[in-house]
Amino acid sequence: MLRTLFKPNGKSVLMAGANNGTRRLRPNLLITGTPGTGKSTTASALAEATNFRYICVGDLVKEKNLHDGWDDQFQCHVINEDLVCDELEDIMEGGGVIVDYHGCDFFPERWFDRVVVLRTENSVLYDRLTKRDYSGTKLSNNMECEIFQVLLEEARDSYKEEIVVALQSNTIEDISNNVASLTEWITTWQSRER
Repeated sequence: MLRTLFKPNGKSVLMAGANNGTRRLRPNLLITGTPGTGKSTTASALAEATNFRYICVGDLVKEKNLHDGWDDQFQCHVINEDLVCDELEDIMEGGGVIVDYHGCDFFPERWFDRVVVLRTENSVLYDRLTKRDYSGTKLSNNMECEIFQVLLEEARDSYKEEIVVALQSNTIEDISNNVASLTEWITTWQSRER
């Protein structure tokens, strides 16, 4: 199914299963959320269950040097969003890709058929982040991000409402249930697109 979305800038974009006028046979998913919500665990388990390609943007940035340096305050690379998008463009076109990153507003909207925002209870998230040695500004910034649902709002502002879903990710059971429900969603999407 090809859908055209008209943007405020007057440009139109082909959506949902369409790239350059051709349909994808497999959907692309973005798994996003505050650091510590289980993105990598969920995305890698889902990739294994579905035989999709898994891309952790943080790892890609380091491997391919797709950054503009190091941020001492937050102890992380400052990613170059344009370089990341250039690197991923051809990969995303084919479908069957699961992207894992804690931001979502810079990716082209046409890339994703499902955007999953993982949510975690504050006490669980705090424990996960402190085990990663997050402290000071980095810890408080990420906790506030989850409390104020910053990434959920970013996803809702950046993508069509019907493709954004928030899932709880507090326990191993939650992660397992999320992988099962997303696997089922992929199967349904593929049967509709044939």
